Amino acid sequence: MKFTQSSLNVGELATGQELSIPVYHLAAKDPSAPKVFVQANVHGAEVQGNAVIFQLLKQLENMDVQGEVTLLPLANPLGINQKSGEFTLGRFDPITGVNWNREYLEHSFDIPTWYQQHCDLDNGQLAEAFRAHLLGSCEAHLANPWGVTTGKRLAVSLQMLAHQADIVIDLHTGPKSCKHLYCPEYDRASARFFSIPYSLIIPNSFGGAMDEAAFCPWWELVEYAASQGRDMPVPVSAFTLELASQERIDMEDALEDAMGILAYLSYRGVIMDRVVAADMQRFGCLLKDYKKYHAPKGGLVEYLAQPGVPLKAGAPLANILRLDCYGTEEELTSLQLEQDCVPILHFASASVYQGTELYKLMTNLFVI
Repeated sequence: MKFTQSSLNVGELATGQELSIPVYHLAAKDPSAPKVFVQANVHGAEVQGNAVIFQLLKQLENMDVQGEVTLLPLANPLGINQKSGEFTLGRFDPITGVNWNREYLEHSFDIPTWYQQHCDLDNGQLAEAFRAHLLGSCEAHLANPWGVTTGKRLAVSLQMLAHQADIVIDLHTGPKSCKHLYCPEYDRASARFFSIPYSLIIPNSFGGAMDEAAFCPWWELVEYAASQGRDMPVPVSAFTLELASQERIDMEDALEDAMGILAYLSYRGVIMDRVVAADMQRFGCLLKDYKKYHAPKGGLVEYLAQPGVPLKAGAPLANILRLDCYGTEEELTSLQLEQDCVPILHFASASVYQGTELYKLMTNLFVI
């Protein structure tokens, strides 16, 4: 079965040209099978997810696909084309300065009141009604007579596609990074299917990202329903996959990550083909134990700790070179941490201000 291609309009340029995104769609064979939405490249420099979508297109067209699949590469045409010399900036809206991945809509629903109005529905009907409510909220936001920002229009347009799915996967990369996964607490067992060694287990707390926009309202609904004596599984699974470093395309690596996604879709019954999860160790860390380390001084940094390689307490993390202090004790400063951790990513540049976020590191890891 072949994908059909359409386009999604997400805004207009000052010269009148439409901003559009290619959308690839595969219709469902079985309407009861989970619906899937995968997007990539919301941040301009984070291009590897497009290669993963390419590999998914190639694989899925030769598989027995039961559920509806929507794949959306090149999700942010403004960010992708935001260049400065050889670098792609594309992380922040140049008009407002807001992170492109923090523009999604937080629905301000009165869940208890909505639930009491719909509590006579069975679980399937309740989920259908709530999904329609989420989509209506997005439509109302985009129709605001006072208008919406460029970034919000892009994000909420993407969010409407995500709200139509049961499985939402957002593909990103870090600056200099190893692969890692953001996974909601209620769904942590799913982390064992993806070809990713490290998972951040996140709570039901909306911070503006796509995965949170997809699962937080459902988690809130299910928790309230449980308080009223209803047993209802969370109908939506949403993940952010961080596919190593930005500004790179690696087709072989993309196939490995695509197979991890397909292993999860096989488990969920989206595809009938049996795809086995990669045999690898997987570790988790609660979001509260994901630490940021900031540069204690400005200077030129030699990054010693490599992303994805466990670091013992007291082992060298980085060196800061200060040529203005040559001949003094300040010329080369060695940095260490006081606890075991795993560096996940580090700043891309070697020249840093004091206070720059040098590393993000997982602590208190556990086996998944």
